[in-house]
Amino acid sequence: MSFTLAIVGRPNVGKSTLFNRLVGKRLALVDDQPGVTRDLREGEARLGDLRFTVIDTAGLEEANDDSLQGRMRRLTERAVDIADFCLFMIDARAGVTSTDRMFAEILRKKSAHVLLAANKGEGRAADDGVMEAYELGLGEPLRLSAEHGEGMGDLLAELIPLVDDFESKNKVIEPEVDVTLEDDEDAEEVYVAPTKSKPLQIAVVGRPNAGKSTLINKILGEDRLLTGPEAGITRDAISLQMEWGETPVRIFDTAGMRKKAKVQEKLEKLSVGDGLRAVKFAEVVVVLLDAAIPFEQQDLRIADLAEREGRAVVVAVNKWDIEDEKQEKLKELKESFTRLLPQLRGAPLITVSAKTGRGLERLREAVLRAHEIWNRRVTTAQLNRWLTSMIEAHPPPAPGGRRIKLRYATQVKTRPPAFVVMCSLPEKLPTSYSRYLVNGLREDFDMPGTPIRLTMRSQSQANPYKDKKKSTPSRLRKHLGKPSYDGK
Repeated sequence: MSFTLAIVGRPNVGKSTLFNRLVGKRLALVDDQPGVTRDLREGEARLGDLRFTVIDTAGLEEANDDSLQGRMRRLTERAVDIADFCLFMIDARAGVTSTDRMFAEILRKKSAHVLLAANKGEGRAADDGVMEAYELGLGEPLRLSAEHGEGMGDLLAELIPLVDDFESKNKVIEPEVDVTLEDDEDAEEVYVAPTKSKPLQIAVVGRPNAGKSTLINKILGEDRLLTGPEAGITRDAISLQMEWGETPVRIFDTAGMRKKAKVQEKLEKLSVGDGLRAVKFAEVVVVLLDAAIPFEQQDLRIADLAEREGRAVVVAVNKWDIEDEKQEKLKELKESFTRLLPQLRGAPLITVSAKTGRGLERLREAVLRAHEIWNRRVTTAQLNRWLTSMIEAHPPPAPGGRRIKLRYATQVKTRPPAFVVMCSLPEKLPTSYSRYLVNGLREDFDMPGTPIRLTMRSQSQANPYKDKKKSTPSRLRKHLGKPSYDGK
């Protein structure tokens, strides 16, 4: 049985550094300035033989109001409630502060299993802080260095007895069922992509304050991500696995992406980089626009980035509930979409309200259809019948009087669909004709919106015997005056 460990503490005590060490990846953003982490981030951790879920939390602040710090604190307290164990971290070099004492008192009341860790414990400078940690009344502190990996063995030794006791109390006795190998095989055939082991990967991207976190919270049905009127609340690309309808998905909430010239701070650069990586890992990218100011220059750049990365794209217009002239606005949006993003011709444009949840079912259907088209494969026979009809309707040009011949086409990959056309003089085929073929693929094989990769490749027609010397049969050598093999 797996368990959940929440890492809590003041800002800048090293929670995200320890989280990254336990999961074995640099998933959480780490910086010297306090308050980098704001949302709850989960990861699959490994420590010795233990496998468990670890939660990285926002730094605990002395705020109980509706300010950003107050909302962050409530989110952290929620993580403490749902976790099986809590690891309370302090900064050994800074020593125990009044804030540490206050939160230690809260944790004693909220969680039955609290471990105390004095981080940044390498060197003599941390000795006094480690000794002060005893006064918190949470037992003997673990002396750790999350950055250098010191004390991980001690943490494992503390967790093992707690885990054994936890598993014995929560052991589930499963009924005995005879399962044959054939039953297993039949059960596996029921699952089709996406599955729980390979969920549909969705990234929600857009400018700051477009409502990305609010939208994902509404899909989840709970306030899992930090939201508010402030722009730029989300910093990490947080991934959440869930069932959307009956479809297993992993959805990524990303930081708002501003214009490159406005991104000056190191932390914002890290946040944007994290969001760009989420786009590369995703299969479907939902570009979220603000209905009040849609199709800003940055929106176009984000949508173009998703297309260049070869991802299926769905455009969603948020805050539709506050729009008065809906029909006129929708007509204007569709016209702007067609004119400003021709590379995404036919991609779905869905109006939603993250606040009320209206339009989310249409958004789900659009995402599933975009994913299906992204995985579509066309047979070579169908492609070549199509290519013949396209050439008859509009023959390729003849530069210099030499007609470019398109011989045959085949699909070489999916995700996104990629095609190769074998032809003569591919370097002289104009871009306009390639665009004509791509548009034909979209319309004739029902692939609207998805990125299509079309490559023109030369098929060599060279004589295979051109550079080979002709051999003379031995029976003719004596008539030609040439010596035989024995020299006679």
